[in-house]
Formats: sequence, C-alpha cells, structure tokens
Amino acid sequence: MNKHHESTGSSDGQQITLRGPAELADALPYLMGFHPNDSVVMVALHGGRGRFGGRLRLGIPQAPGEWSPVADQLAESLISGSERRDGRPDGIVIFLCQDSADGESGHLTMERLRPFAQSLRTACGALDVPVLEALCISDGRYWSYCCPDIRCCPTEGKPLALPGTTVMAAAAAYAGIHVRGTLRDMEARLAPWRTPEEASAQRQALDRAALSVVPRILDERVKAEVAEETLGLARTLMGRLGRTRSAPPAVLDLGDDQLVSHDEAAAVILGLQDRETRDKAAAWMEGPDGQSALRLWRTLARRCVEPFGEHAAAPLTLAGWVAWSTGDEPAARVALGLALRADPEYTFAQLLHRACNEGLDPEALRRCLRAQGEGEEAGAAGAGTEGAGTESDALSPRGPALHVRRVRSAPNRERRRAGGRRATNAPRRAPGAAGPGAASTRRRTRDAQRDGGRDSGTRR
Repeated sequence: MNKHHESTGSSDGQQITLRGPAELADALPYLMGFHPNDSVVMVALHGGRGRFGGRLRLGIPQAPGEWSPVADQLAESLISGSERRDGRPDGIVIFLCQDSADGESGHLTMERLRPFAQSLRTACGALDVPVLEALCISDGRYWSYCCPDIRCCPTEGKPLALPGTTVMAAAAAYAGIHVRGTLRDMEARLAPWRTPEEASAQRQALDRAALSVVPRILDERVKAEVAEETLGLARTLMGRLGRTRSAPPAVLDLGDDQLVSHDEAAAVILGLQDRETRDKAAAWMEGPDGQSALRLWRTLARRCVEPFGEHAAAPLTLAGWVAWSTGDEPAARVALGLALRADPEYTFAQLLHRACNEGLDPEALRRCLRAQGEGEEAGAAGAGTEGAGTESDALSPRGPALHVRRVRSAPNRERRRAGGRRATNAPRRAPGAAGPGAASTRRRTRDAQRDGGRDSGTRR
C-alpha cells in the first residue's frame, strides 16, 4: 500500500485523514456528490498532508487512440486551473470508474484501462506533478495501478467498503453531505425524451417554432419583441411550476413535464437561442425564482429531442448556472457538462464549467446579473465580443477577462467525438428520423445562428 495520506477540508476547519486506496475509493462519491460511473476523475493535492484541491471529471473516451491526447489535456487543465486557485498542486490522485461490460470481469476492465491510467500518470509527470495514487473502481471492487504489492493490492482487487460504514461516510453525514446516486441517474433527469409519441409531438412543435422564431430573432426590428415574449412566457411557466408541491425527483419531473405544453416549450427553447434573452433569463437565480427557473430549465432540456439536441445547450447552461448559484455544485457540473456535450463551443457553458471546477465564487456573476435586472439596458452593452463583457469579466479569478480555448479543451473535444453516448441516454441522430420539413428547418436554424454571429447575439 502506498505510504501517503490525504486530508479533506480546509486547513482551518475539521479535517479527515484518509489512508490508502480503500479510504480513497470510499471518499470519491463524497468528493463529487455522486457516484461518477464511466468516468475519469482527477483530484489535485496540496501541501505535505495532501489537502484536496481542484477536481476534474470526464467520461472515459471509448477509443483507446484518444487516451494519450486526452490525458495530456486533462493534466494540463487540472494543473493550470489549480495554479490559478490554490497554487501548483503537489500531487494528483486519479480514479478510473467503469463497470464491466457484458462478458467482462472487473479485473479485465481494470487491465483494459491500464494504458489510459499510464497515459495520465505520464502526462502529469511531464508537468512535474506526481500521481500519488491511481485507482480503478469496477463492479464494487477497486485496484491500485501504483502499488505493486499483491499482499495489500491483490490481483483480484478488493471490495469497496459497505455504504455508510467508513469514517468518511460518518463525517459526511455529520456535515449534511449527501450522495445523489450515480452520474447516470443525475444525467437522466436532463436527457431528452425517448418515448416515440412524445418525442414526435415535441419535434413537430420545435419545427413550427423554428420557422417563426428564428427569422424574427435575426430581424433587429422585432428582435426585442421576441425577447419580451420569450421571457414573459418563461415567467408564466415558472409561476405555474412554482405553485406545485415538492415531490421526489422522478415524480416532480413527471409533473413538470405535464404542466408545460409542446408549443410552450418550443417557443421558449427557440427564444433562448438568442444570447441576450438567455442572459436576462439567467438573472432568475435566487430564492423562489431560482428554484422555479431550475425546474423550468430542466423541463426544457428534456424537450430538446433529436434533431434539436444542440438547442439544449441554452437551458442546460441555465440549469447549471442556477444550481451553482444556489450552492449545488455537483448538479451544476453535470448540467454544464451536458451543455458542452450538446454544443462544445457554447461559450457561456465553457466559462461557467471552468469557473465552477476552479472553485470560483459565483457571487461576482450574481452581482452583474442583479445589476442587469435593475437596468435592462446595461446588459446589452457587453453583448458584442466573445470572451469579453459581463460573463467573462464576472467569472475572471483575478480581474481580467477569462479567455477560453474553444477547440483545445479536452472535455469538449471528447464530447464532440462521443456525442450522446452512454450517460445521456439520448437517442443517436438517425438519418431520416425527422421529415424533410424538419431537416430543412434545422438547417435554416443553424445557418441563421451561425451567420447571425455577433450581430444577432445567438448561440454563445
């Protein structure tokens, strides 16, 4: 067993010392807020006692050919992000979490992922930050890629501790920290509808809305009217959702779906493709407004059925923002990750995802949005140039605008290649899934948004 230990918590608060792979594996769900199935997780360590710092999660790329370049980018992203927040990390812990596929044991899964673990260790070492532990978690067991001693890390692995029986579980319960379930469960709440009848009806409504809304968004003479209509309808839907009683997540989501019609959802989804309208909607982030808005954004994300999957970037980003603003970082990371999977170049999602992962305080952006709400015209002044203005200035850790590399981001590239695989439970886009009218409308929508660019303020 590796002779090191890691401490959770801040230096001035209560600390929990974790010794060895077993306690590290048990701590992972509490660090993330959920069980990160089918994921690579990297956690930065600081100081002689190994205080946990920044963390990063990405779905494991399916193609082994992607592992080395993805490892390089993950290592660079975690280390550079940690430097901006807590200083250069003194070590890194890696978790590869993936249950075995049909006919494959946990041990075979571990061996299959070993080259990826080695790529990650090499990438971190090349940046002069050692990997102190690399674990594979599969089928309720864990293996260490770093410990060669079979007496403590046997070939068959070791079983994970029973839930709720460890010191980390006790400390988390005392602190009020809850594990939400699996990543797959959390993403399912935001996944597009799959029932053919429901999906078809929503697709038709989106086709109709695209034909009428997008040309108006791109027409400067009536663009403000579209924004007013979109925000007014969204406010109405928030009020409708807010009047219902709280319930377990599955029941709540089903009830919310029934309260919003296909045409209402389509109108707001298309209206939110305008950046200025989306920014005004982002001001609903606190108190009763925040909770009602979060339910609406989740509902709209579920309505972005194929072939309108890219349109989910706006409601998913808003859902992530409200979750982060209200202190729910695990839900924020999941929603923002899905937003970037829907549209890897969606700038607002990039900014929020990076800021959330780096542990920045959302209050700076909240202040900007409050000011925008008090004077609607103030928000329009920063809508011209990508990487500048309200969003990037507010999310900057040290004053100047936070610049995002739109192509080189490892999570973004992986999402672009992987599309909606695995965790989203979203259907793949199939040729002919929608009729010629829908396909034509979709092309018009994309072309209009792309050509509108900075003039229209769409899709950023």
